[in-house]
Amino acid sequence: MKSIQRISIVSIAALAMSAMTLIPTTASAASAAQVDSASRTALRSLVMNNPKAADLAQRSVAVLVFPSITKAGFIIAGHRGTGSLIRGRRTLGYYETVGGSYGLQAGIQAYGYALFFLDHGSLQYLSSARGWNVGSAPSLVVGNTGTSGSLGTLNLKKGIVAIFFNQKGLMGGLGLQGSKITEYYPN
Repeated sequence: MKSIQRISIVSIAALAMSAMTLIPTTASAASAAQVDSASRTALRSLVMNNPKAADLAQRSVAVLVFPSITKAGFIIAGHRGTGSLIRGRRTLGYYETVGGSYGLQAGIQAYGYALFFLDHGSLQYLSSARGWNVGSAPSLVVGNTGTSGSLGTLNLKKGIVAIFFNQKGLMGGLGLQGSKITEYYPN
């Protein structure tokens, strides 16, 4: 009986990993100019449509924008996307976010998010870490464009604030998840 359960778990994991190959590989296909343009357009739109994001952008040392992340899976899911680290008119670097989750979940969705670095220490953490696991960063506060009005002044004093935007598709369920952000070098 236990061997059947193990085979089932291994089969589900293999199926989920195979599904990951269907997620667009924007990291390998997009040029630096394309990633930068998409990131700046997404940030401009977010700031224009969200007063909290506009305030954060004014106060931030830099903003890491992932304009489009695709997540797909059944029980085991994965997500991937690329973005630019922006300070004023300069692009400081390019980053990729990759992650997975496990739990009662199914579907496919696309979304974006922006990480607002409110102080130099938080930005230094991004630069010095060799791959950054979201959730292990110091003082990360997460918000959603639909609920960003609830971000209070206490939360905004943290070192990094994340705001999600442009959620599309259907991905339902409950699960444990993690993301890793690493620097990458586009074409």
